[in-house]
Amino acid sequence: MAATSRQASSVSPDAPAPVIVAIDGPSGTGKSSTSRAVAAKLGLSYLDTGAQYRAITWWMLTHDIDVKDTEAVAAAADRPEILSGTDPAEPTITVDGADASGPIRTQEVTGAVSAVSAVPAVRTRITELQRAIAAGAPTGIVVEGRDIGTTVLPDADLKIFLTASPEARAARRGGELKGSGGRPVDLDATREALLRRDAADAGRKTSPLRKADDAVEVDTTELTLEQVIECVVTLVEDKQQAR
Repeated sequence: MAATSRQASSVSPDAPAPVIVAIDGPSGTGKSSTSRAVAAKLGLSYLDTGAQYRAITWWMLTHDIDVKDTEAVAAAADRPEILSGTDPAEPTITVDGADASGPIRTQEVTGAVSAVSAVPAVRTRITELQRAIAAGAPTGIVVEGRDIGTTVLPDADLKIFLTASPEARAARRGGELKGSGGRPVDLDATREALLRRDAADAGRKTSPLRKADDAVEVDTTELTLEQVIECVVTLVEDKQQAR
């Protein structure tokens, strides 16, 4: 398996020092939208680590690997080639040369990704890819996920943990699902699904979801997306100026 960054950029002598930003938190807190926007505003690369776990999950499903069989999943973890593009304006992900940006967002993948992500061999492999991409970002990078500040990049220059109430997260996720499918969404069911995902992510033995001790917590419940982006941009700029 391999990973690459497709965003090419040159570093000006007057440019701020490269900065690695880790943004963690559960689903529905605005991680992806915030991370992409912050990276774009500040000229940084962007990596959606969740897409990588979805990609390997999709590969397992399409190759008839029983995602509940941890030994089978572990044995196949090295097989797919996953390439991640890190341009925040157009992040891409391919699996064995095929565009996987659409297929990895299906409900089937969503329902299986926690089980696949909990397999230590999968996390080890994907973590290696993530670290390689972060190390190769010339201007710095915003990396978002669930274990970035605690496991993947524990020495990140800035760690941020986004939170929000379950109700707010369900409403946001429901809006995303309705926007993509055009059908009404059961917010109670969406909330319960998010809480189940939280429990699975926080309860796994390998790299559980948790806030890093030195992370800045940002509660997005009462904030607009623009306000969250502004808050994070300020935190990153302050860190750049301090370096």
